[in-house]
Amino acid sequence: MKTYRRVLTIAGSDSGGGAGIQADLKTMSACGCFGTSAITAITAQNTLGVTDIHPVPIATLEAQIRAVLDDIGTDAVKLGMLHSVEVIECVGRLLREYQITNVVLDPVMVATSGAKLIEDEAITALQEVLFPLSRIITPNIPEAEIIIDAPLVSWEKLESTAARLGRMFGISALVKGGHLSGERLLDVLYDHETGIMHRYSNPRIGTANTHGTGCTLSSALASFLAAGFTIPDAAARAIDYVAMAILRGSVYSIGRGHGPVHHFHRLWE
Repeated sequence: MKTYRRVLTIAGSDSGGGAGIQADLKTMSACGCFGTSAITAITAQNTLGVTDIHPVPIATLEAQIRAVLDDIGTDAVKLGMLHSVEVIECVGRLLREYQITNVVLDPVMVATSGAKLIEDEAITALQEVLFPLSRIITPNIPEAEIIIDAPLVSWEKLESTAARLGRMFGISALVKGGHLSGERLLDVLYDHETGIMHRYSNPRIGTANTHGTGCTLSSALASFLAAGFTIPDAAARAIDYVAMAILRGSVYSIGRGHGPVHHFHRLWE
């Protein structure tokens, strides 16, 4: 019998389907994995924004994670929006109990508007509890600035920031440069396992359909790690997948705000 490559996403739900659990599962399927999920919060949102959030009780979150890991198991875990200290501590305890090491953490802290999405206490808990349990983190520039408590305003600082994050926490760090200006996008990876810096560059695509790109990238990265690729190769494949998803999604119109990327661009136009 064949076996699936399995990836568990622990994150919030997006009713609009462009980000969160929905984007994660689409991405995992598109990248050749069987996706499972544990929902941390239910949100009411669309392309225009979030209008309501309902946190899932900690006992229910734990039950979801145990249900998946006790029966199906997993080859990698992707962590998304973890909004409270209690959620972070629950997830950390279970990652240790089940000895999960192939963890991709997308430190969701800042909304597109620039507003923080989690409290300062949760940001601290994220760093103290979950960073040490992760194999790689994938912060964007505003999130990296919060972690290192310093501005990141130039391409030149991407590499030093990725290396600083990796050495601070003993993990690999992929810093996404999409918030900087320029005709090309630059993402920088510090691979803690080898101590080598990697750079990935793609043309910037002029489109409003970029909702959920962070969720999509981290889920693709987890999927390729689950398939056995090295961190640099998994990152390269994930970045290429997202770049093409943005390009192919740029020709679609859906909703009145920031639309999603085309997760299944490899299967249909």
